[in-house]
Amino acid sequence: MIAMPLVRIDVLRMQPSQLDAVGDAVQQALTESMGFPSEDRFQILTNHDGATGTLRHGTYLNVPRDDGVVYIDITMRGGRTDEQKRQMYAQICRRLTDQAQVAPHNVFIVLHENREADWSFGYGKAQYL
Repeated sequence: MIAMPLVRIDVLRMQPSQLDAVGDAVQQALTESMGFPSEDRFQILTNHDGATGTLRHGTYLNVPRDDGVVYIDITMRGGRTDEQKRQMYAQICRRLTDQAQVAPHNVFIVLHENREADWSFGYGKAQYL
């Protein structure tokens, strides 16, 4: 069973339609690059207003991020190759640039892998075990 990962996306003062486009682009990239079912969509989209919530960014690795930064935090079961991950990162960035007008230097992705025992999809059960 290949289940969709949990994806958290944080942005700063983004228009709702653009945030929807970000979510759609990430979903499409994950479906195409990793083979996740398109109908499985587990996303938490947070649009920080800059006052009650904000994002901080630096220039780590000389990447010139700005307030258009999009933080994408993906949790999924382990087992993909480094090449699959590289393709996923590239495809997410390409789709965000094309579909949501996010500058490539502002696409920040972190991936967490875990095991089957680390998931419960409802009813307090470990469905993968």
